[in-house]
Amino acid sequence: MSPLFRRNTPAAPQDRLVTLVRKPGCHLCDDAQVVVEKVCEELGVRWEHKDITQDRELHDRYWEQIPVVLVDGEQHTFWRVNEDRLRRALTN
Repeated sequence: MSPLFRRNTPAAPQDRLVTLVRKPGCHLCDDAQVVVEKVCEELGVRWEHKDITQDRELHDRYWEQIPVVLVDGEQHTFWRVNEDRLRRALTN
């Protein structure tokens, strides 16, 4: 089938990756991690965290926005993570 007529089917939750960009000692980061862990565990989604103080590229890009949540490498949100919004992003 021609790529023009193929529908983009969303990835199954277990094929998604959530990345939490955070820094040590950040209370908003701790709050965000609780939400990310909960939603990802419920949906079977892999997640990881990256320390902004250990990665110059992440530091330069996101320093003023942490915590930042990426879904499949694309920025989903920053500062506060809404549980329902993250769940929708991972299941749609």
